[in-house]
Amino acid sequence: MEQEKQLAKLGLFDAKVPRYTSYPTAPHFNNDVTPDTYKAWIEAIPTGSQVSLYVHVPFCRRLCWFCACRTQGTSTLSPVATYVETLKGELKILKASLPEDVTLSRLHWGGGTPTLLDPGMMEDLAGAIFDVAPMAADGEFSVEIDPNEIDNARLAVLAKAGMNRASIGVQDFDDEIQKTIGRIQGYDITRDAVDMIRAHGVKSVNADILFGLPHQTQARITESVQKLLSLSPDRVALYGYAHVPWMAKRQQMIPSDALPTPQERLALYETARKLFLWDDYDEIGIDHFATKTDGLSVAQRNGTLRRNFQGYTDDTADVLLAVGASSIARFPQGFAQNAPATSAHTGAIRDGRFSTSRGHTFTDDDRLRGRLIEALMCDFRIDADEIVDRFDISRAELNEMFSKVMAEFPDVLALESGALVIPEATRPLTRIIARAFDAYDMSKAQHSAAI
Repeated sequence: MEQEKQLAKLGLFDAKVPRYTSYPTAPHFNNDVTPDTYKAWIEAIPTGSQVSLYVHVPFCRRLCWFCACRTQGTSTLSPVATYVETLKGELKILKASLPEDVTLSRLHWGGGTPTLLDPGMMEDLAGAIFDVAPMAADGEFSVEIDPNEIDNARLAVLAKAGMNRASIGVQDFDDEIQKTIGRIQGYDITRDAVDMIRAHGVKSVNADILFGLPHQTQARITESVQKLLSLSPDRVALYGYAHVPWMAKRQQMIPSDALPTPQERLALYETARKLFLWDDYDEIGIDHFATKTDGLSVAQRNGTLRRNFQGYTDDTADVLLAVGASSIARFPQGFAQNAPATSAHTGAIRDGRFSTSRGHTFTDDDRLRGRLIEALMCDFRIDADEIVDRFDISRAELNEMFSKVMAEFPDVLALESGALVIPEATRPLTRIIARAFDAYDMSKAQHSAAI
């Protein structure tokens, strides 16, 4: 109880902070990054590099009320087929600018619902991607899979194309919660999908589950987590539901009075967290759990854990390319985001150009602060030696930054051998502490709650 009072005093239950999957965060992108900028950044990739590629498919058969992602519903595959042709056109434009001998360290299909594509579309899209760049020998090809939108025919195509990691959205298995959030997906359907995935030789399975949902109690989240654990996922993301109906209009379907209080949210998170730890999962960062042999656990032990738009990753590629409407690419030079609207994105590709509509060019200060925030989010510590070696900052200047943050969070942080450390007891404050290193004014932007 005393710890909860301290967390409350420091703003855990009422602060609005980003998830820091990027720095600066997307609300601070601008229009200075153009298609020509994006093209120049692609051309500057060194020959023979390994890069990552994200493919965005913004279509869903149904729109879940809880989801705040940029998606659109469709009852037919006609717009999906048109969109796949746009992706293929975009990949051709990408290939024309990409240096030689580039390979993919990671390939991820996200959405939306990528498994809405029929087998022929999947085969065409995979072929177009690998015509641009082949997978690296140790590369990882992952796909977000909706258990309601998958079958053996589609899994056969994905497995043949090289998919070796599947990501399943669970959210919660409770019937009342599913009805309230507009996501009907029973345990049996999910179990059968996981069994099919593994039967096709895909050995790594991720799962997403949410806390902070309407009508969610500690008993209910316990039951859902235990059901999920029976499927033996290799990696789990335990995300907090962000209720932002002013941004995601469909969330207006969810009754606000059925949501847990901030204090109840923390209890829900801790209940789920303990269950994963009791089942011998490693705790990864602020909201992931993984088996001892999963890549995230290995990266955490090696000190190579990173954070990107998909959350935590063991991918160390300097470049993340992105195709599809609203998708965001990352380069050493900065971020570049495609036009959010499918129509605008399609129009640009048909004209033979990238649809880049905004982004951000890094300053030296951005790179420094981005790494400080990433270190806290991944390792709960900032190693002063690493920062001084990598960036143009003196130890005295860095110590001054540390002192200011420690003064802002008294009795919360520690200095250990020159490293700024967040002790385990105060790690729920990680995102709030990370914000102290954010040079942009985040208080004016609407973001998800800290817990």
